[in-house]
Amino acid sequence: MKTDNIIKEKTYNFARRIVRLYRFLIENREYILSKQILRSGTSIGANVEEAIAAQSKKDFIAKMYIALKEARETNYWLRILNDEDFVKTSRIENLKNESIEIIKVITSIIKSTQKQKNN
Repeated sequence: MKTDNIIKEKTYNFARRIVRLYRFLIENREYILSKQILRSGTSIGANVEEAIAAQSKKDFIAKMYIALKEARETNYWLRILNDEDFVKTSRIENLKNESIEIIKVITSIIKSTQKQKNN
């Protein structure tokens, strides 16, 4: 299955920013939440990559659903980090907005693929 490269690039660049956030958190001695966000934030793009190589539309949709769940989890951790003052709002706001955009794009991809599958 082939998807738009926009989501592939967007999730890859997002993962790189999450890695930088992880390093910042580790430098500031936050070890638990930093690992949670590193895992979920980098998993989004990894699952998109797997979806691109899917063997069927059903497999593609399943992988994209996993990416969507990881994106939602990442947004959750970003909100926690922000609301509990681990990271200043100005530093994390773009990441939160980007995670919401990724959620919307992946949701749209899933819906359009499901429509194609049903036609």
